[in-house]
Amino acid sequence: MNIGIIGGGSIGLLFSYYLSQSANVTLYTRTAEQAKKINEEGLYCYQRERVIHTRIAAKPFEFWKGQEEITLVTVKQYQLAQVLENIANQSNHKSNSCYLFLQNGMGHIRPLKKLTSYNIFVGSVEHGAYRNGENSVVHNGNGVTRIALLNGDKALLDDFITLGSDSFPIVIEDNYDDMLIKKLIVNSMINPLTAILKVPNGALIKNESFYTILMNVFKELKLILNLENPDDDFAHVLAICEKTANNRSSMLKDLDQNQETEIDAILGYVLEEAELKGMKAPLINMLYLLIKGISNQKGAE
Repeated sequence: MNIGIIGGGSIGLLFSYYLSQSANVTLYTRTAEQAKKINEEGLYCYQRERVIHTRIAAKPFEFWKGQEEITLVTVKQYQLAQVLENIANQSNHKSNSCYLFLQNGMGHIRPLKKLTSYNIFVGSVEHGAYRNGENSVVHNGNGVTRIALLNGDKALLDDFITLGSDSFPIVIEDNYDDMLIKKLIVNSMINPLTAILKVPNGALIKNESFYTILMNVFKELKLILNLENPDDDFAHVLAICEKTANNRSSMLKDLDQNQETEIDAILGYVLEEAELKGMKAPLINMLYLLIKGISNQKGAE
């Protein structure tokens, strides 16, 4: 199987490594410099005490033509506009082309629903990973990649999911909304709080005061999102905090590196839902404004 991966960040590098074990992978990067480094030196994946090296093909994004059987889009939500424009402008797609979008939050769902001519899938990545160089990624938390159909033919994913493994499982979910809501809850609670407090994930359940804030954020979320099983959803968040206790959230890393955050796709989406339902969300609104304010002060947004 020929696979294209758009985005050379942590998720793009992680999927490039694992999928290259049983498929032909081409990684499309934002810069020519990153593509050159990967082509010359290969890709390194750090797993606990061991470092694994592999070879993949890499090209700058401008050379992407949509010719692979499936294209994974791993850029962050605020970078999606250019990718979606390129998809719309491609006239030489292969028959039954598939696109798998792996973004946080749910702000990308509305524009993706407009791509009715293609097979569109969305995913939720539960792995912990961070990029520690242009051609190296640290896999510091094993999880599952969950995929669900948005538009098109679900059967086209049958071959793709066989590329998963015990250390990198891929499963198909029946309902994209349920799948993404579950991830949205985690992102809405852990990311902004750890980014503002500048603490690893585990601090949210170890520190009594932080834990109280976590519970209060969830009280707003469960009403806005009309959660059917709130006890299970909250327990899931606590389990993630415990499992990734030493990890730093992606939003905390973004602020530390003066990069734009995905706050609009995460809490921005929640606030839009609250407004549509005529509901108040003072704590979530405060967290949203704090992240926006910190980012603006740093000049990232």
